[in-house]
Amino acid sequence: MCGIAGLIHINGDPVSPVILQHMTDAIAHRGPDGEGHWIEANVGLGHRRLAILDLSPAGHQPMVSADHRFVLSYNGEIYNYQTLRAELETIGYWFRSKTDSEVVLYALAEWGVKAFDRLNGMFALALWDRKTKSLLLARDRYGIKPLYYTQQGSLFTFGSEQKALLAIPGFERRLDKPALLEYFTFQNFFTDRTLLEGVRLLPAGHYAILDLGQSSPGLNIKQYWDYNFYEPAEPINEQDYREELDRLFQQAVNRQLVSDVELGCYLSGGIDSGSISAIAARSYPYLKSFTCGFDLSSASGIELAFDERAQAEAMSYHFKTEHYEMVLKAGDMERVLPKLAWHLEEPRVGQSYPNYYAAQLASKFVKVVLSGAGGDELFGGYPWRYYRAVVNEDFENYIDKYYLFWHRLIPNSQLKKVFAPIWNDVSQVWTRDIFRDVFQHHPDRLEGPKDYINHSLYFEAKTFLHGLLVVEDKLSMAHGLESRVPFLDNDLVNFAMGCPVNLKLNNLAEVVRLNENDVGNKPQKFFQKTRDGKQIFRDVMQKYISEDITKAEKQGFSAPDASWFKGDSIEFVKRKLLDPNAAIYSLVDRKAVQDLIEEHLNGQKNRRLLIWSLLNVEEFIQQIGSL
Repeated sequence: MCGIAGLIHINGDPVSPVILQHMTDAIAHRGPDGEGHWIEANVGLGHRRLAILDLSPAGHQPMVSADHRFVLSYNGEIYNYQTLRAELETIGYWFRSKTDSEVVLYALAEWGVKAFDRLNGMFALALWDRKTKSLLLARDRYGIKPLYYTQQGSLFTFGSEQKALLAIPGFERRLDKPALLEYFTFQNFFTDRTLLEGVRLLPAGHYAILDLGQSSPGLNIKQYWDYNFYEPAEPINEQDYREELDRLFQQAVNRQLVSDVELGCYLSGGIDSGSISAIAARSYPYLKSFTCGFDLSSASGIELAFDERAQAEAMSYHFKTEHYEMVLKAGDMERVLPKLAWHLEEPRVGQSYPNYYAAQLASKFVKVVLSGAGGDELFGGYPWRYYRAVVNEDFENYIDKYYLFWHRLIPNSQLKKVFAPIWNDVSQVWTRDIFRDVFQHHPDRLEGPKDYINHSLYFEAKTFLHGLLVVEDKLSMAHGLESRVPFLDNDLVNFAMGCPVNLKLNNLAEVVRLNENDVGNKPQKFFQKTRDGKQIFRDVMQKYISEDITKAEKQGFSAPDASWFKGDSIEFVKRKLLDPNAAIYSLVDRKAVQDLIEEHLNGQKNRRLLIWSLLNVEEFIQQIGSL
């Protein structure tokens, strides 16, 4: 686990060692255990190392192949690297280290881009081919590790974080206004845009080639993998599905326990992190576990259930983990915002500061932590979202329904009013088209409600989960901590994508009946948080964790921000966002936005997500400077 960076002068100018040093210095937090640079004429690769496997100097990067043809700068962990290494050794490759990095290097040397189909893990990498004068960039299937790139003039640059690009002298910083509109519609980015114009995030499951041997070198981007949720034509026996899930989940967790440094688990109090901890504790003695709770003294409503420390402590006792916890208060949110915005670089889904503190806590004791991300998206953990668009006339009708639900911040009807100061620059952005384009590569099998559920699972894995993974990477690496995601094991993902919908969702038949009969006032219980989702996973995990966890209603890792923003932190919100000189008001209409904020402060509507996003973007603009 590391940070990578690099630059190429397409016009042939030599690379400055000083500039490459600036780039790796900017991401030093990702790799406190070492750094490396490789420069040849107009090409430079940089690396910051967080040593996890083979702590010796043999794991130093950038890593050069034995024949000196290939140079690799790599960030990630490949959990089947030992199997791949054995296969490569039979072919004739000789290894000087015990790292997965060297396995990736020779897998690419032997199989080229087809090697990506064989890698089970997370990665972002850059491979320079000295013979063909071409650069290969690639990102793992699910987007666990980020990789940014841009070209300004004849200078092409890339890095694990945008900071590496911003460290280049004279880098032009311009706000991507269409991306801002995209973010304030979905509280996420569904495209490859960032808030910096021209800086792109290589899509998950893609690779890119920059071939300097061509007369007009350009970046050629190709997809090598995508999610495919489907209903099996001939489903097997239900008990066989359960047994296979049990086997694959144990295999996934145990695969990701490989490490030459100490490892721990997040233990939030829910079924996903609890299940991972249960399996890990069986194989890993004296496992450490970590959780963050919240001071609820000023919380109200549903937020009174947001603190899950009691459940986490009970599971820790049962699994015999060495458990650590911390309690967050409103002031913790306020004081961490500048650091958080700097590490996150741009906001994405949810209020991410609890994740920052959880990673900070874990990093004091371990260098690797297992996370429960992905369980909901693979096994249907959000039925109240899918049920809003389960019966439809056709695909476009489905898009209309689901698109309206995913307006997390500002609805279409208010976009022109809110973005009046920049409307001329963004009026041609159609956020419904952005939403629809997410499905452009998913098979269009839409014969019934189950197919629409699978479409929703595909959408949320591609967008919501991807946003969570980007946040998880940035905030764990902010503390030099490697975060692993056992749910995103290739074999487990393949199983989940072909698992029948009726094994994931209990109440689907009843919801379909209500929709088909067009009942005017459909029971709101189907559109609220529930224990309906992930049924097969809940059933299998009863072997390992208690029933009060497996049958509990879904609870996300959220702080009581709705209460804090109009209570303990109300003065903070007013100081940051009701100031007429706030930087964000060069981009959005002050009155329109402040009216929305006042609705929350007065208790009229819950605008916690919007307020959080405004706070983040305000901090982003201030840190980036004049845009």
